[in-house]
Amino acid sequence: MLLYQDLLTGDELLSDSFRYQELFEGCLWEVPGKWVQQGPVDFDIGANPSAEGGEDETIDDQAVRVVDIVDTFRLQEQPAFDKKQFIGWIKKYIKLLTEKLDAETVDVFKKNVEPATKFLLSKLSDLQFFVGESMGDDAAIVFAYYKDGATNPTFLYFSHGLKEVKC
Repeated sequence: MLLYQDLLTGDELLSDSFRYQELFEGCLWEVPGKWVQQGPVDFDIGANPSAEGGEDETIDDQAVRVVDIVDTFRLQEQPAFDKKQFIGWIKKYIKLLTEKLDAETVDVFKKNVEPATKFLLSKLSDLQFFVGESMGDDAAIVFAYYKDGATNPTFLYFSHGLKEVKC
């Protein structure tokens, strides 16, 4: 199994069990998430206690719906950015990230980060913002949005900000 950690904080953000599609020559990864139910599950075993003279027992339903990626990697939702805040964050993130990348990777990243950023800016009002468990100030942000009426969120990651770790 492969885990993908935030290159800057070491937080686990993704694994290879989630398929992704590359956007902007691999600068962004688009990962479909889905809502799942957690908690007690009511199993119907075919018994009818009230018909058999017993009481009808009800199960205390503590089930909750969570998004698989958010729950699995303990992502923490952050307040939304306005355009000025987003541009400030992206400039800082690009600077921090380019210091960690090798020369060849930096060239590919810099070539594609501008169109990727424009894409994110075009969706800014629809995005949710998540960071890893440590909630580090310099952490990568994972973006989520709902595509054209979809019921499940789609997540966006800057792929160059992820470090692959074998488990």
